[in-house]
Amino acid sequence: MRTTPANAAEVDAWLTVLHHYGHIHHVQPHPDGIWAVQRHPGQRPWTLHAPVLAMDWIEDLVRETTERQPDSNR
Repeated sequence: MRTTPANAAEVDAWLTVLHHYGHIHHVQPHPDGIWAVQRHPGQRPWTLHAPVLAMDWIEDLVRETTERQPDSNR
């Protein structure tokens, strides 16, 4: 459970890492705290309108990504 509200810097960091590792095709930040993200080439971009909503979207993406990868610790 979070004890602090999400902020734009945290969202930027998460999106940068997800893009670097190939989980997001394109990220376009806007100065007013909005992000346009594209999961796959040719797919319509999602618009994330606030840090809290962006973190919810990121959480879903991370959960989906980890569910698809086999657990190498077992």
